[in-house]
Amino acid sequence: MRITKYTHACLRLEHDGGVLVIDPGVFSEAEALEGADAVLITHEHPDHVDLDKLRAAAAHQPTLTIHTHPDVEAQLTDLDADVFAVNPGDTFVAAGMTVRAHGGQHAVIHPDIPRIVNIAFAIDGPGGPIYHPGDSFHVPDEAIATLFAPVSAPWLKLSEAVDFVRAVRPERAFALHDSLWVEAGQQIVTGHMTRLSGTRYARLEPGTAI
Repeated sequence: MRITKYTHACLRLEHDGGVLVIDPGVFSEAEALEGADAVLITHEHPDHVDLDKLRAAAAHQPTLTIHTHPDVEAQLTDLDADVFAVNPGDTFVAAGMTVRAHGGQHAVIHPDIPRIVNIAFAIDGPGGPIYHPGDSFHVPDEAIATLFAPVSAPWLKLSEAVDFVRAVRPERAFALHDSLWVEAGQQIVTGHMTRLSGTRYARLEPGTAI
């Protein structure tokens, strides 16, 4: 399996001819969706879903499927693509890959801001499950090989990111939701996460594949 990290929260997974993209938002590159067979959307915030990018992708790929929570599905009715509702606990196949839905709620930004839904996704890969939590610190009830951990957000502090990685206990972890830091901040976060997370940790520059 080839995993490419794009800007902020977007991942592209390629395996056995299938292409699966997670959270192609306004910060991510349009190329992430080239040739995509399926898209997973964790929640409705624009840094995780860019409707213009999805419309363009659907126009080029008539068989494109989109999988997201029913609350988000209701906002995608004008897309020329098949949109499937996903709830926590569901298992389904997208782009030929087995996906399990976890979580259910976005992390708290502030008590005065109502929480919205957020689906976290675990995708089976040859080396074990890959986990994209969206905007949450939900710890899945399964072993995770590769974790993409949020490290910068209005709802996040560094100690929570460290504790999240420790709780999931992946074989390796990479930075997710990471475009809000300037370079100096990126270096500080990477240093702390490398020392404290308890696993192999790295930040991938946009467009880097593993």
